[in-house]
Amino acid sequence: MTTLAAVTDRIHTLLRPPRPVGIEVVTDPVRRRAIGIEIAIVLTLTFGLSGASSALSLLEDALRPGGIGGQTVALNQSTSANEYIDLARQLLSATRLFAIAALAVYLVYRSGVALHRAGITRRPTRIDLAWGAGLAAGIGIPGLGLYLVARALNFNAQVLPSDLTETWWRLPMLVVSAIGNSAAEEFLVVAYLITRLRQLGWSENRSLLASALLRGSYHLYQGLGGGLGNVVMGLVYGRFFQLTRRTWPLVIGHALIDTVAFVGYALLRDHLTWLT
Repeated sequence: MTTLAAVTDRIHTLLRPPRPVGIEVVTDPVRRRAIGIEIAIVLTLTFGLSGASSALSLLEDALRPGGIGGQTVALNQSTSANEYIDLARQLLSATRLFAIAALAVYLVYRSGVALHRAGITRRPTRIDLAWGAGLAAGIGIPGLGLYLVARALNFNAQVLPSDLTETWWRLPMLVVSAIGNSAAEEFLVVAYLITRLRQLGWSENRSLLASALLRGSYHLYQGLGGGLGNVVMGLVYGRFFQLTRRTWPLVIGHALIDTVAFVGYALLRDHLTWLT
């Protein structure tokens, strides 16, 4: 008869990431220093500063009347009364996100690591699509529940997935933004960061935690619930990456979550008052 300890050991074995193949630990001090400097610069220019800014926003909201729960944040909002200038700015914002994703892929390539070793391939497969849909459901539904609990406890701001002016380009732009967000975060925060930390000899658990905490940090502007929820998402996505060496499912799953949130809210806003 199978004991509980045996089952626990089996689960632990299945979830323990294998030693990465084709990614050698860099031992040369000069190269190690260069990798550390590169990571610091890249994170500072991308999500590191966003994390620091989000932490300040969280502190500021906590000090305001009504606390964190009394605040409202919009994830996609208009920046100009002129719809074409607004469209141009939205496109520039999305372009920046895709540029971050491209930078992550380029730096992995320049590091000497074969892209497929970092889970990066030219296009997703059917298996990637299936895994992505599963990850979206597994993270999206519990994430909504966590948001509602955090709102009830006054730990989270009211999050408006879309506050764009109703224009002919609003819905397509929301889809582009969702894809841009997912590409930038998954290629840089997971594929790039974990791969480079592996080259520095970091353990799988340590690099996973670093990636997840970074993801949670730049979502703190939403409140403690947003930060915690994204740390959990980072742990799940990061471990999936470590176990499967696939990045596309993460991108697809993230894009599906954001697309449903952005477009769904834009279309059904008047019927979703219970989310506030």
